[in-house]
Amino acid sequence: MTDGALATVILAAGSSSRMEGRDKLMERVENQPLLHLVVSRAVAAGPGPVVVALPVPSAPFGPARWACVEDLEVRPVSVPDAAEGMNASLRAGIAALPKGIGAAMILLADLPELTEDDLRTVRAAVASNPGHQVWRGVDESGKPGHPVVFSADLFPDLLALEGDGGAQGVVRAHAGEVCTVALPGRHASRDLDTPEDWDAWRQDRG
Repeated sequence: MTDGALATVILAAGSSSRMEGRDKLMERVENQPLLHLVVSRAVAAGPGPVVVALPVPSAPFGPARWACVEDLEVRPVSVPDAAEGMNASLRAGIAALPKGIGAAMILLADLPELTEDDLRTVRAAVASNPGHQVWRGVDESGKPGHPVVFSADLFPDLLALEGDGGAQGVVRAHAGEVCTVALPGRHASRDLDTPEDWDAWRQDRG
């Protein structure tokens, strides 16, 4: 891994297209919007800069999301081409990182069970396993999830991505250099994309 600080890039410019008009990042979790909770956990798990990729302020859901992070120590970044898919947000987030960053933790904003302790566990794995290019959280079944940390050596590959496929191609290309990090339960893989997902999850939590 390239020497330098570990940054966090939170991808929060999606359209919540399966939520029937609701914004999943504004759903309430622990008495606050999910986006605020996830970003707060990332900031608390530091050190290192936190970049949040957001829709342009004039876009649907834009004003609420920008307002949601304005009280946090983060760098919000507009993604004018967010309709392209996840990789537009990924490119914007990586491009906004300050110089000297050694690695970036990529974090989706819709993972309600991923805790501050989980993020610290992944950070510790990066520090204790420096001979890798990728570090990835997996759930209790071994299913790959998030966060995913990429060495700065791979930033050019991330900046070249297009479409909505995420960074899976980069991970596959460096399969021999991936360090998996076990996280509890489904913390690494539980995302909630539909109203039905949210209803079932809340019911399970009582």
